Amino acid sequence: MNTTSDLEPVLIRKEGAVAVLTLNRPAALNALNHPLMDKMEAALDGFAQDDAVRCVVITGGPKAFAAGADIKEMENASAKAMAADPHLSRWDKLGRFPKPVIAAVSGYALGGGCEMTLACDLVVASETAVFGQPEIGIGVIPGAGGTVRLARLVGKHRALELVLTGRRFSAKEAFAMGLVSRLVPPESVLDEAMTLARAIAAMPPLAVRAAKEAVLKSLNSGLDDALAFERRRFYDLFDTQDQKEGMKAFVEKRKPVWTGK
Repeated sequence: MNTTSDLEPVLIRKEGAVAVLTLNRPAALNALNHPLMDKMEAALDGFAQDDAVRCVVITGGPKAFAAGADIKEMENASAKAMAADPHLSRWDKLGRFPKPVIAAVSGYALGGGCEMTLACDLVVASETAVFGQPEIGIGVIPGAGGTVRLARLVGKHRALELVLTGRRFSAKEAFAMGLVSRLVPPESVLDEAMTLARAIAAMPPLAVRAAKEAVLKSLNSGLDDALAFERRRFYDLFDTQDQKEGMKAFVEKRKPVWTGK
């Protein structure tokens, strides 16, 4: 008999200031169909407005983080239909999410699943994780950021080799390329992601958000524009209560108390 959790494509829970989204289509290796992405998008919209949530962790199961998009939803679609479908824009929305997002990856992270990790801010991967952009093998290319984000992170030549062959690559190789922040044993992946999330959540939230914005700006603009943006965010933080508290606590040699104001 199916339980409620069996029927939910995404399981949602909060642990303190950390929200956890668990992709929950194990029979389909967490293929990212419309209902799953609808649920995930709605959850992220809520977390963006919830001041109590300071960091988000996205995870899957031991066999698959997400083995790609659901091909059954696309196989008979036309170009016009695909262009009118908002499905792929959800990866962009994840990439623009204002708070830090950590992917905790075990097993397969292929196609759209790999693109989901690329859209996250940090990736904690199990030694068993397998990444790849195999879309070329079914007559298309990555459509949710796989060519763009991958090239920006690992460079033109390596990105083209991976995209044009569609080959899978190990967590160890992903770590060496800079796609993975931390590489851990399979049994530790979610615990390590949660430890990292709690450490980030303990920092002043306005400064965390500004830091994320500045780093992303640096990837999407020229050097001068990125430096100017960073400087503006640095100056802006001097009008926050957290900046006053942080520097006062440093001088007084005590632990600061952040209010997010």
